[in-house]
Amino acid sequence: MIRALQGSLQRKLLAMMLLTTLAALVVALGAMITYDLRAYHRGWVDDMTAQAQLLGRTTAPALSIDDKRAASDNLGTLRFQPKVRAAAIYGPDGSLFATYAALGEKAPLPPRAQADQVDISKASLVIFTRIVEDDKVLGTVYLKADYELFDRVVSYAGIAVGVSALSMLVAFLVSMWLQKIVMSPILDMGKTAREVVAQRDYSRRVKKTNDDELGELVDSFNNMLIEIERRTLALETSNREKVREVDERRNAQHEIMRLNEELEQRVQERTRQLEASNQELNLATQAAESANQAKSEFLSSMSHELRTPLNAIIGFGQLLTSDVMSPTAEQKKTFTEHILRAGRHLLELINEILNLAQIESGHLSLSLEPVSLQEVLQDCQTMVEPLGDQRGVRTLFPASCDLTVMADRTRLKQVLLNLLSNAIKYNRDMGAVVVDCSAHGERRIRVAVQDTGMGLTEDQLKLLFQPFNRLGQEAGAQEGTGIGLVVTKHLVESMGGEIGVTSTVGMGSMFWIELNASEPMPTFVHDEVTTAMASKIEHHPHNCYTVLYVEDNPESLKLVEQILSTRPDIRLLSAPDGRMGVELARAHLPDLILMDNNLPGLDGASAQAILRKDPKTEHIPVIALTANAMPRAINQGLASGFFRYITKPINVKDLLEAIDAGLESATDKAEH
Repeated sequence: MIRALQGSLQRKLLAMMLLTTLAALVVALGAMITYDLRAYHRGWVDDMTAQAQLLGRTTAPALSIDDKRAASDNLGTLRFQPKVRAAAIYGPDGSLFATYAALGEKAPLPPRAQADQVDISKASLVIFTRIVEDDKVLGTVYLKADYELFDRVVSYAGIAVGVSALSMLVAFLVSMWLQKIVMSPILDMGKTAREVVAQRDYSRRVKKTNDDELGELVDSFNNMLIEIERRTLALETSNREKVREVDERRNAQHEIMRLNEELEQRVQERTRQLEASNQELNLATQAAESANQAKSEFLSSMSHELRTPLNAIIGFGQLLTSDVMSPTAEQKKTFTEHILRAGRHLLELINEILNLAQIESGHLSLSLEPVSLQEVLQDCQTMVEPLGDQRGVRTLFPASCDLTVMADRTRLKQVLLNLLSNAIKYNRDMGAVVVDCSAHGERRIRVAVQDTGMGLTEDQLKLLFQPFNRLGQEAGAQEGTGIGLVVTKHLVESMGGEIGVTSTVGMGSMFWIELNASEPMPTFVHDEVTTAMASKIEHHPHNCYTVLYVEDNPESLKLVEQILSTRPDIRLLSAPDGRMGVELARAHLPDLILMDNNLPGLDGASAQAILRKDPKTEHIPVIALTANAMPRAINQGLASGFFRYITKPINVKDLLEAIDAGLESATDKAEH
């Protein structure tokens, strides 16, 4: 059996099952036989003891009258108990009174009575028990019977051997049957493993026959083969790649040797380039020093420009509050006018500085979209004509300018107003300012502002776009900041344009800007879109909605007005800036708000934030309608609370779908 445990797995399983069966049989049979033998011993001793006591009771009268015959007859009844071999009755003095011996019993009876006892020796059970009646010992009963415990042990041993042999045979047969079930997958795995090792064929698989733990073992074994196959293929591929890399490195080494030959020539060339770079570095250092000096001059000029109006404000203010001087009403009025003029000049200077700081810090926000030059020039004409009339300067604008540029409307108006105000401010009395717009080159539009002033020299033109440099006009009658042209140049370039100037001393100057041309805003809506909008109306035949559009570009406003003109269920309100948009929203509580992001004063994002914080307007959906189409701007807009984010140029279908979704959302909120 020990050799079987050291053999194959199949033998080990067989030996384990047989040993387990044998151990179970030994324990079970041993317990059963032990219990039976103990029961036999107790029962037989109890029976014989009871028989002896019964004989004592039946023989007591015979002992009392000394009737040996009756006593012998009582003992004669034991012949019906074949296992009782001998019996005797002893008198009070311990001598034999009556005896009985079974047929073939040769052992002598004890000559004298003994004390009460039960004695077992080999195959015999001997019992001595006294006969007591009325506390008087009349005699003693002796009883000898067969004790078959050892015979039972032998018999049980034979049965146990037979049962064990039969059980071991059954266990052997069951083990062989179970081994076919349990060992078959394991043997298949072993066979497959040997074939894989011998043939290096990792595509082999073990057939799965059960869904138990052996099935899981088969699956794990197959998965292991799959992983080994994958890694083997990867290793083979890696080896091929390494071979290829070795070849490439060998080729690269030859290439390096060739390049080393060229290295000296390149080093010499790089040395020459380094010398040239050092010269450029020296020039750059000089330029940096010049820039630092220009910065110092800029700060000095800014300090001077800020102090000049402050001097007038503080000085005349001190005169107004002086106890020494008692100014007249006329003087007070004059002083106040000086203070107001200096204050306006200071405010203009601060605004220009802030604009310049915003531009140079990169925080300038532009909304580039198609802008009609005709409308912008009309607005500028309305604003600068009174300034020209004060000095007798005529302003001549083109009768019509049907051109569209890609620009920020607010910043474009700021640029043109700056050029026009400079042309009037530095013009001669009774002079003229001529504005012209025309196509210039491929997809470029030029706007020119020409004056009849004193003109600029070549040296002045070189210093034209420096901050706080008024080109000798500091002592002139006209106030100025010296920053306006710097801001104008940055704004034009930020919008993808270009600014320039031509001047003749004594005859005047012409400033011009060029911007990218753009297609004009659409002036009609396609029939299919009109049909689509008409179908939208049918969904809300009994509702009338109010939509507020906050937009500073008239062309964008006209386009949206025309898109919504076929929607009789919508009433459109408009506001030109963010602050007015907030006030109109609070006053009219529209169902939906369209909001341009880049608005003068209060931008669209800030206006939307104000509306969201107001309990009266927080429920109104706000749709962003802007030219800022950068993904980051779109994500920030939606995260800040905009209902939708629509980019320009407007897609009519997307806009209508967003409006309908916003109106539906507003209706749902109103119902709840």
